[in-house]
Amino acid sequence: MIELIVLDVDGTLTDGKITYTNNGDELKSFDVSDGLAIATWTKKLGKKAAIITGRTSKIVEKRADDLKITHLYQKVHNKDEILENILKKEGLTWNQVASIGDDLNDYKMLKKSQLSFTPANGTNYLKDFVDVICQKKGGEGAVREMIEYIVKKDKIEEEFLKAWL
Repeated sequence: MIELIVLDVDGTLTDGKITYTNNGDELKSFDVSDGLAIATWTKKLGKKAAIITGRTSKIVEKRADDLKITHLYQKVHNKDEILENILKKEGLTWNQVASIGDDLNDYKMLKKSQLSFTPANGTNYLKDFVDVICQKKGGEGAVREMIEYIVKKDKIEEEFLKAWL
């Protein structure tokens, strides 16, 4: 059973675009349906979530805080190494991990996870081996699709739906 979902940011939780204002501020957009699914996963089902990303952004800190994601790691080069530390801290194994990423810096993490996902717009190099290629693009509900897939597969869909019905 999956206990921890691991999320990349740019191209997965967002559409991968980075917009700068004239003042140099960075802008990102997140999909509300992804957020609701993550919040249900963590708050209602009592499962774990982690964000591991290669960039650093205060916006990502804000989003992780909004969703009560306790494991946030930014400016990470070796994502599977960070994830290994999270697993030790949480007393979990790779068999309890599902991860989603869209590009080559996610490769090793996805390869080791029990279940691996990439958004529809993920690189073809990942599509060659991940377990699930989402129909949705990054920033457009791919993470929601991932979570819905997991709750069906792990037969906890009724609990997931009862959280809101």
